[in-house]
Amino acid sequence: MNKSLLQRGVLSVVFAALLAAPLSADVVETKNGARIIGKVTKIDAGSVTVATDYAGAVTIKQSEVTAISTDAPVAVRLTSGTRIDGKVATTGGAVQITGADGAITTSVDKVAASWAAGGKDPAVAALERGWAYEAAVDVSGKSGNKEQLGTGFSVRATLAGSQDTLQFYTAYDRQVSDGKKSADQFKAGVDYANNFSGRKSWYVRNEGGFDRVKDIDLYDVAASGLGYDLIKEPKQALTTRAGLSFRYAGYKNPGTAAVKSAGLDVGIAHRLQLGNSLLVNRLAYDPTFDDFGNFVLTHESSLELPVASGQWKIRFGVANDYNSKPGRGVERLDTTYFTRLVLNWR
Repeated sequence: MNKSLLQRGVLSVVFAALLAAPLSADVVETKNGARIIGKVTKIDAGSVTVATDYAGAVTIKQSEVTAISTDAPVAVRLTSGTRIDGKVATTGGAVQITGADGAITTSVDKVAASWAAGGKDPAVAALERGWAYEAAVDVSGKSGNKEQLGTGFSVRATLAGSQDTLQFYTAYDRQVSDGKKSADQFKAGVDYANNFSGRKSWYVRNEGGFDRVKDIDLYDVAASGLGYDLIKEPKQALTTRAGLSFRYAGYKNPGTAAVKSAGLDVGIAHRLQLGNSLLVNRLAYDPTFDDFGNFVLTHESSLELPVASGQWKIRFGVANDYNSKPGRGVERLDTTYFTRLVLNWR
């Protein structure tokens, strides 16, 4: 036989065998006879998630699953707490996980969680504290009929755990229109919240700074109290706060009396994850005991959208700052519209 023909024949047989061989993939079978082929990405909270090419991520109730098989090792934690990394196969209703140190035979309902092999248990990671950082900047300008330049930046560092959150933040905003400052404000603060019981928490916070356009040389608000989560879900949280505060505001104009008084501290914070975007709303109200008609009300709403990569985002928002008894010649309400470029990292 011609050598060339023989080589072609061998190649044809190998190619046909490759076509006939099934592509390796994870398989999940259910009670109603469905067979989902893809990649088992996780098992958690009574659900099995499978990434498929034809339907995206498919989530199945674990109680409906009769068999799981993986083509590569995964990390598995059983309800007993035992962890093993290995391939999963199901035969006759028995689930076998085979790792480097041997095999464990169990059942589908005894699998508490699963994640990428070699990775950290999500339940353990959720209990660990970790720092997250954010830096935001916006620069805007205009020339022609009006000359305008605006700059602003903010930095936030957050240490979050399963039961408490500590935040440090600072921000500066400066606006110049036709050579005259229309904004010159700096603030820095710290906020700590501890969820001591379910939806209940206690908090302490302090914020200080200056606002030269509003004639404020120095202001400071220190507060502490209790919080309650009206909504506490992975993608949405609504938290209310109520406590006591001490407010100080010193003005440059000697004709404006300084504010030095204890008072109330009332706030509400809302956070909603919408796919890859994030909606945040914050509101704080601080009246003084000396005069309940003397109060400050601050509000901020923003929508954050991802750009370029997961770390870069763009934030659109509006902020309102209302002082019921401002310095002489100063308006009570300031409204700021902003567009900021945000960088997040850990």
